[in-house]
Amino acid sequence: MTSRKRNLAGLLAVTIPALALASGPAFAAPASAKVALRSDVVSAVSHSTETGKVASGKHVSVAISLTPRDQAGLDTFIAKVSDPKAKEYKHYLTVKQFAARYGATSSTIAKVAKYLRSQGLQTEKASANHLTISAGGTAAQVEKAFGTTLAQFREKGSNHTYFANTAAPKLPTGIASAVSDISGLNNYAKYHHNSQANTAPHAVSPHAAAGLNPTTAKKAYNLTSTVSAGYNGAGSTVGLLEFSGYSQSDVTKYDTNYSLSVATPTVVSAGGGTTDTSGQDEVDLDIEVVQALAPGSAIKVYEAPNSDAGETAVYSKLVSDDVPIVSISWGIYESGETSSNRTALNTDFQEAAAQGQSVYAASGDSGSDDAGNGGTSVDFPASDPYVTGTGGTTLTTSSGTWSKETAWSGSGGGVSSIFTRPSFQTSSENSSSYRGVPDVAADANPSSGWSIYTEGAWYEFGGTSAAAPNWAAFTAILDDEANATGGSTLGYANSTIYALASSSSYSSAFHDVTSGSNGSYSAGTGYDKVTGWGSYNGANFIAAVI
Repeated sequence: MTSRKRNLAGLLAVTIPALALASGPAFAAPASAKVALRSDVVSAVSHSTETGKVASGKHVSVAISLTPRDQAGLDTFIAKVSDPKAKEYKHYLTVKQFAARYGATSSTIAKVAKYLRSQGLQTEKASANHLTISAGGTAAQVEKAFGTTLAQFREKGSNHTYFANTAAPKLPTGIASAVSDISGLNNYAKYHHNSQANTAPHAVSPHAAAGLNPTTAKKAYNLTSTVSAGYNGAGSTVGLLEFSGYSQSDVTKYDTNYSLSVATPTVVSAGGGTTDTSGQDEVDLDIEVVQALAPGSAIKVYEAPNSDAGETAVYSKLVSDDVPIVSISWGIYESGETSSNRTALNTDFQEAAAQGQSVYAASGDSGSDDAGNGGTSVDFPASDPYVTGTGGTTLTTSSGTWSKETAWSGSGGGVSSIFTRPSFQTSSENSSSYRGVPDVAADANPSSGWSIYTEGAWYEFGGTSAAAPNWAAFTAILDDEANATGGSTLGYANSTIYALASSSSYSSAFHDVTSGSNGSYSAGTGYDKVTGWGSYNGANFIAAVI
């Protein structure tokens, strides 16, 4: 058995009809008082100057995140599906089964959509997981629907201009409890990518360029035996979350020069997609790292606007599409995310865990001070317990094989200020009562990084956003072998990683990183808040899991 997503039709006697929520005739608004949702004002407003109101006729798109049904039941299910001792272990749900158990009910979706339409907004069909409704209208209609004002702002220091709501949105009491977040009330571009280039472009042939390449990377991380056995990620799909477009010609140049036989990545638009190419080097990096290690895998590039509405849309799409493996190279310091948006996204990550999706996120490139304010803070979504936070190392090889890894000084890590310590992190691994970050690591030092072709030239790239797709590609290889041999695919990664790390296989399956620091934290034997459990020892890790 591979993914082990059982057909639970007999257990789930709930049938969810198709929910056509296209715009229809207006309905009378509920005649009840409105209540404010939890804090939902982007933090940049506190250090920006208001310059005027948003034009009343400006079109604004919003995404309404719905509260999951039976949250306690969902928590219990994830605990069981993650417990190697439970009979439910790795018996994951399909999207349809998740929606039937934990998505909002048909009546709840209809009630929320009815209210939105009564305010003049156009609504779309609810997402497949029944947890998101997209809508849109003029700024005046949005202000009326959510009881807030949309204003223009200029951020002090950077002169960055954007619009945002001036106060928390309000909804009628009859539906407020069904809504966890309203995104799209601002267009503040806030998510950064965690990649770093080493030097100027290499004016040399690609095989002479500095950095890891498909051959050296596989050898360094002990993947040559899996590749020679024919396991190259075939049959696996890797979803890359991106807030920027990329250059297929650059990717093709990379593939051609390394003689890689790969399928062309597929672009999937969420929240309207994006025309921004300012993060092209990041996206090129993500694609090329995955193709270098797992050329047989299919790659889907999920593109969305760099905003909270884009973030909500793309995560909803990723879990509704049930992409088996996800790599995220973009994030923000925890307190930079509104509490309501963070809550909604955590539900998406819970769904990913319940569906057996392996989700990796770069832990940040600012060491122990992700917020850059002189304190200690960590990056979101790497800090979410249903995401595998991926830190960074400096890799050293000897005759091409792994010699050692030390903690990279930029590796994001520390203690979450939001999420309590999850059950898979015991007190011996993390003495804090809050979640420790990261969970694992891989090479991220730009000086020992990857040879990447982007913007028409060769560069050596590092950053933890090189480590996240590295682990994603490795998972594709693992899943490929599992599917071929009847073993178990990785699924929700944290449950397997921590179980394996606490077993006798730890020393052979992982490269423990015991030296170096990221500022406030130091690497050490076993788990640490700079490199987690360390990097993978490919063939040994796969053998231990399968």
